[in-house]
Amino acid sequence: MNIGHAAKQTGLNSKTIRYYEEIHLITPDRQNNGYRDYSDQHIEILNFLKVARSLSFSIENCRTLLGMYHDENRASKDVKQLVAEQITELDEIIANSQKMKATLQHLSNNCHGDNRPQCAILDAFGAGIVNKSDHLVK
Repeated sequence: MNIGHAAKQTGLNSKTIRYYEEIHLITPDRQNNGYRDYSDQHIEILNFLKVARSLSFSIENCRTLLGMYHDENRASKDVKQLVAEQITELDEIIANSQKMKATLQHLSNNCHGDNRPQCAILDAFGAGIVNKSDHLVK
């Protein structure tokens, strides 16, 4: 099948599929005219990548997972370890997001939100009130 059909079948866009080819995550067959030709196995790989990326795995971790997926001698403990590392990373992202939300909520609470030009939010940004770890600096 061509890239358009592969995109439709997987829900990925053609640009993403071409990118996966460019970074050697997938290697479609080529027809005599040079067009890409995707088999059912290619669709399976694309679906695999779609799921892994939707769970925020990096490209390199996707590459590792894909290697494990194709390795019949893999140890499931290795897969579980990679997933545990991803969970830890997501916990950090969630914690940082909660800090950012709290900071924004504090700034919003201190803004009058009226028709006057004074804005505590913009003043805080301009004064460098928020540091890199998204805590309010007093």
